[in-house]
Amino acid sequence: MVNLDVRNTESELMDFRVRVWVIGVVVMLLLGVVWARLVVLQVVRHDAYAERAESNRTAVVPIVPNRGQILDRNGVVLASNYSAYTLEITRSKVENLEETIDQLAEVVEISQRDRRKFKRLMEDSKSFESIPIRTRLSDVEVAKFAAQRWRFPGVDIQARLFRSYPLENVGSHIVGYIGRINQREKEAIEEWEDAANYRGTEVIGKLGIEQSYEKELHGQTGWEQLETSAGGYAVRRLNSRPATPGDSIVLSLDIRLQKMVEELYGNRRGALVAIDPRNGEVLAMVSKPTYDLNLFVGGIDTENWAMLNESIDRPMLNRALRGTYPPGSTFKPFMAIAGLESGKRTPDTTIMDNGSWTFGGHTFRSGHPNGPTNLRRSIIKSSNVYYYMLANDMGVESIHDWLAPMGFGQLTGVDLKGEVRGVLPNQEWKRNTYKRPEQKKWFAGETISLGIGQGYNNFTILQLANAMAMLANHGVKNKPQLGLGRVDAVSREYQPLPRDAAQPMGYKASNVEAVRSAVAAVTVEGTARGVFMGASYQSAGKTGTAQAVGVRQNEKYNASRLSEYQRDHSLYIAYAPVDNPTIALAVIVENAGFGAAAAAPIARRVMDYWLLGRYPSEDDMAAMRKGQASTPIGPSRNANDIPLPGETLPLAGLPVHPLPDYRTDGAAAVAVPSGPVEVEED
Repeated sequence: MVNLDVRNTESELMDFRVRVWVIGVVVMLLLGVVWARLVVLQVVRHDAYAERAESNRTAVVPIVPNRGQILDRNGVVLASNYSAYTLEITRSKVENLEETIDQLAEVVEISQRDRRKFKRLMEDSKSFESIPIRTRLSDVEVAKFAAQRWRFPGVDIQARLFRSYPLENVGSHIVGYIGRINQREKEAIEEWEDAANYRGTEVIGKLGIEQSYEKELHGQTGWEQLETSAGGYAVRRLNSRPATPGDSIVLSLDIRLQKMVEELYGNRRGALVAIDPRNGEVLAMVSKPTYDLNLFVGGIDTENWAMLNESIDRPMLNRALRGTYPPGSTFKPFMAIAGLESGKRTPDTTIMDNGSWTFGGHTFRSGHPNGPTNLRRSIIKSSNVYYYMLANDMGVESIHDWLAPMGFGQLTGVDLKGEVRGVLPNQEWKRNTYKRPEQKKWFAGETISLGIGQGYNNFTILQLANAMAMLANHGVKNKPQLGLGRVDAVSREYQPLPRDAAQPMGYKASNVEAVRSAVAAVTVEGTARGVFMGASYQSAGKTGTAQAVGVRQNEKYNASRLSEYQRDHSLYIAYAPVDNPTIALAVIVENAGFGAAAAAPIARRVMDYWLLGRYPSEDDMAAMRKGQASTPIGPSRNANDIPLPGETLPLAGLPVHPLPDYRTDGAAAVAVPSGPVEVEED
């Protein structure tokens, strides 16, 4: 019995020792884990946790910079900023959102539009972000809410900057607007090298110059480091770096000219682009109809968006940049250069224009016979037959290869986003555009209509203006540019923006001068002579009429039988003065008929303004808006006496461009008919 007890005791001791050993090992392992974790916390990740601890005590708040202004070439403010109070809600801090909004409406007026806008903003925002429910509160409304602030956790008043467009709809397609950054834009910004500069930024340029020069206008974001309480409230500021405002962008645009042209259009649709051919500066870029940019400040409401987006007149479309049109007879001077340079024609090559031309059993109309026609007469009288034959002799591939370097069917590279190429067709284009095999083949008869700017040809008014500027500049092409310079936000000094070098086209000088001589004669003895009667300068130009809808070969065009939107477009291209051009332009008035009837009169007023400093009389403006004027009506006004729209800022180094003084004794009148002139069709 004794031996059994001893053995049991020894066995229990052994078991106890094993358990102690196991427990010791476990304890040591646990201590090792704790020690290792302490090493990770105290050594390996010390900096990260120290930073996190510091962030619990402090908060870094971004300071959004003031956005730079947009100015015209004379310092007129086109876009600026103003400060206003907003009532904002942080959803993560609000228990019942709808109930809170209803209670807020008892203190501060909140409309259904405000509610709809708030819900729309919620879709692109996170719950911890502050979203405005009301903007631009009055001082009375701010005071009323401040007295009731305790009732609304998660709701507060913020002072924010708002964009302002003092000229409203003038130049709206060029200036563009800003809007709240959406999710797609947030993802794009994250890929930018300066993505950190957009922390705290809620708006971004959406269109126009606001979009193209976003980074220059935005400025440099600052920051504040604040010490916070356990409840998250700021106690004191520890450190800060102020934000640097964005630079102001100065445009080559003359906003007084822009406004005048927009008024000349009245309710008509169309586009005009005016360029200084010597350097590519865009002097005016008009698209009608326009729209009020201020509708987009803070977010456009549903009703106004539907009105703009669903209108048959498409006011949101930048017709100068994105609208494409067949150029009609305005294409002929450039076809003439191609014919000369390709060797298919000489200035003296003469064809017989009998009023029509037959090819492959199909008769192409020409309007009226011109008899023996050389290059000069083909442009002055706008002979279709001459260019039917030239197109046939050149062929579609040669036409494409000679016209593409002039910029047709190509991006001009203007400093606005969204430019379209248009269509300068060739066989490859047709193969890639159409699906059915029978549609992919190019037929010889399709080439004929290309010569007169019809068929598949579709170009922007910017491309036409740029090509005319090249011709005005003796065959040297400049890239069109709206950005003229920038005003440094700190020094307030003007600095020119970089510009691409001019590009000589390499044309034979005699060929260019042959075409220049012909377009110069158009305003003296051709289709535009009636419009430029009495002008104290000589300009060069070419009228054009382009079909909006096709007309059967055996039918005669009759505008009165067509709806307004089916009538022909009126086009005109021009430059002046002939010897030393300082302005080149292209203009279209949609569905307005012959080029000399609607488009050329607008060009005449633009040139009178730019070359003579003259502004149309009130009677002339009224008649032009209705499309009922050719030569100017009544005594014109001195443009310098017409107030510049909006505020003008004096800035250091800004090269202001005053208009010329009008002196009748210093200008030689051009010999033009003095009596009634019959307007010829082109």
